[in-house]
Amino acid sequence: MLTAKSLFQEILDHDESFRLFCSIAASGESQGGWENGRIAALVPESQRAMAPKVARHGADEEKHGRIFNALLRRRGLQAVAVPAAADYTMLLERRGIGLAHEKLQRDEPLTEPDIVAYLAHSRVTEQRAAEQMAMLKKYFGDHPEVGKAVRMIAKDEDNHLAYCHEELLRLAGAGHAEEIRRILRESVRAEIAVYRDVSLAVMERMGHILRWPRAKRALLTAGIHAMYAYERAYGWRRMVSLRMPERLDALGGPASSAPEFA
Repeated sequence: MLTAKSLFQEILDHDESFRLFCSIAASGESQGGWENGRIAALVPESQRAMAPKVARHGADEEKHGRIFNALLRRRGLQAVAVPAAADYTMLLERRGIGLAHEKLQRDEPLTEPDIVAYLAHSRVTEQRAAEQMAMLKKYFGDHPEVGKAVRMIAKDEDNHLAYCHEELLRLAGAGHAEEIRRILRESVRAEIAVYRDVSLAVMERMGHILRWPRAKRALLTAGIHAMYAYERAYGWRRMVSLRMPERLDALGGPASSAPEFA
């Protein structure tokens, strides 16, 4: 039976598919680490109190990148270049999601609207990350090879999502509610389209590596398009709602260390 668990098990069991999966994950996490690090350094004076949390967010993302690279090393594998069509982070940037790298490379303070946009974009993408890691934790949280890494990253992603909720609600209370609502809606429309396109690209590459039959590829393609249709019609709402998280100050304090193997 074709299930999410069986698909990921197949990817995990094959060196080349595992190599591609970890390479894509490591690249995206490392990029997110750099972006958050630059944002932390450029936070405007009016929002300096949140700079340590942004830095913690970046440190977590960099740690995740190291973890995925460490998983590769444990198998004696090296990362491969991420196909352009599967580069989630860069495709989002081209759609205007996330602060432009050109802006982050300048040593000029960001504005308060920049911080609002950064948090609104992050709220959408961290929802996706948290859901993906929750699924992996459900199926592979006890796996002898990847379980420890999956559990740690899943916990971090939950913290990142909680942080976005808390900070956006704070900014909404400070007069940015309408702007936050607008950016969230614009962001989610772009994200669900990019996620569909990246899913199709990764599925095509995995299918080639694992020699999936045409019927299996067609079924997976249909499933990806069905998920996109659901998210476009209704599912997007879960990615733009705001509620005060159970855990407050989720990114207060230093980042936790990576597992021993990393």
